[in-house]
Amino acid sequence: MNHKSVLIRIFLLCAYPLFSSATEENAVLKGEDSGQNDLSTDSHSVGGIIKYNMRKSLDLEQEGCYLKTGKNDCLEKCGFNATAKTIFIIHGWTMSGMFESWMHKLVSALMQRESEANVVIVDWISRAQQLYPDAVNHTYGVGLDIAELLNWLQDEHQLPLENVHLIGYSLGAHVAGYAGTHVRGTIGRITGLDPAGPMFEGVEKENRLSPDDADFVDVLHTYTREALGVSIGIQQPIGDIDIYPNGGDVQPGCGLGDVLAVAGNFMEVMKCEHERAVHLFVDSLMNKEHLSYAFQCTGPDRFKKGICLSCRKNRCNKIGYNATKMRKRRNSKMYLKTRADTPFAGYHYQMKMHVFNKKQSDDADPIFNVKLYGEHKDTADMFVDVHDNAISLNMTNTFLVFTEEEIGEVLKIRLSWEGESDSWSSMWKNIKKNFWGWNANPSKPVLEVRRIRVKAGESQKKYAFCAEDSSKTEISPGEYITFVKCPDGWDAKPKKRVPM
Repeated sequence: MNHKSVLIRIFLLCAYPLFSSATEENAVLKGEDSGQNDLSTDSHSVGGIIKYNMRKSLDLEQEGCYLKTGKNDCLEKCGFNATAKTIFIIHGWTMSGMFESWMHKLVSALMQRESEANVVIVDWISRAQQLYPDAVNHTYGVGLDIAELLNWLQDEHQLPLENVHLIGYSLGAHVAGYAGTHVRGTIGRITGLDPAGPMFEGVEKENRLSPDDADFVDVLHTYTREALGVSIGIQQPIGDIDIYPNGGDVQPGCGLGDVLAVAGNFMEVMKCEHERAVHLFVDSLMNKEHLSYAFQCTGPDRFKKGICLSCRKNRCNKIGYNATKMRKRRNSKMYLKTRADTPFAGYHYQMKMHVFNKKQSDDADPIFNVKLYGEHKDTADMFVDVHDNAISLNMTNTFLVFTEEEIGEVLKIRLSWEGESDSWSSMWKNIKKNFWGWNANPSKPVLEVRRIRVKAGESQKKYAFCAEDSSKTEISPGEYITFVKCPDGWDAKPKKRVPM
């Protein structure tokens, strides 16, 4: 067994009480055939019954009505409408043996948003409530069973597949992929909510959710942080669009301190981030007036620098239920920042400013804050995050500013340079500077910023801001400059640099 296999085993044993025998464990870790292709499509096989619970009530405590392949009387009893939208919700691996709380919220949100739709829960809990590798091996058979039901609905009731939407969480996302692969025709849409990573990362597209499984496949990745060689949510892009809220890494409100204060359980931290994909999707159903937008970017680092806020040529999209089909483009990775709670939508701004080194500033390493004054409200001072890099002198700096509330059109900006005692980060930088070398010249460093360019991601509007007092463009620690809209607008070229 190689080193990576050992790490994967340790991770899985810590994250899930998985393996029942050494034989099963070794088969998984050696990459041996899992036997998926030999699984029966019989929903009453040894793996357990698969049930299709069509909802008529928001209360999941009520039994509901069950669809069965080949049983027309069930369709009539349930009031199934073949011409309406048909939405299947597919859960993932579970330890409890019952629907988790997110299922109630998602069913309720869907039924309120799409009151005429057929909302069906795919109940494969008897197969999902097993050791994780066993549950993985059952995903193929469950997907085939869904495909068999859809094929029968097409044959007997002319169900249009373009009206079918499969929503799968964790392992359920890959179940949806198998259903899409084996149904006759093409399903309209599959949404993957943080599809499971272990045993699916890096495998061939036939063995996981992929863009070929539906006419439109959108994926939300919320827990791609790697531990011991694997991550709970799949890291690689596997849809037509793959959206990584907050980089798909640490989700706001899911920090160790945040969760332990409420739940007191370390496992809840992982659940919070993995399940965040579901809550973002529910939010998209319920908060139509607070739409979240994601922006295409090659990676999270560039996005955090504020480089990727364009909507040209389908480079942005709404997330969750409101995501729209785009021209087929394989593996379009998109990013956004969110709030910690519903409504999750916020507002993204790209800011550009050229910072001139005027005096004693070669080693200045400034910490800037910005405050935005809007037509509706103002923000607090916000740290200018240049993403793990220092402010570059005599160069144009681009950075991302995110506000949790809509402030309306930006009217004014205040740029401040933290003094040496204004924050712990400033104090630490000053201590390091004094520790590593005595400064023979105690005079204050001086920088100059003449113009700040702003692009609003959600509205795509562009503005240029010039110093309110044209004679006050220089700044030192503990000082600030106020900028107002330039009369010449965004497109005007900045003034030529003044020789120093």
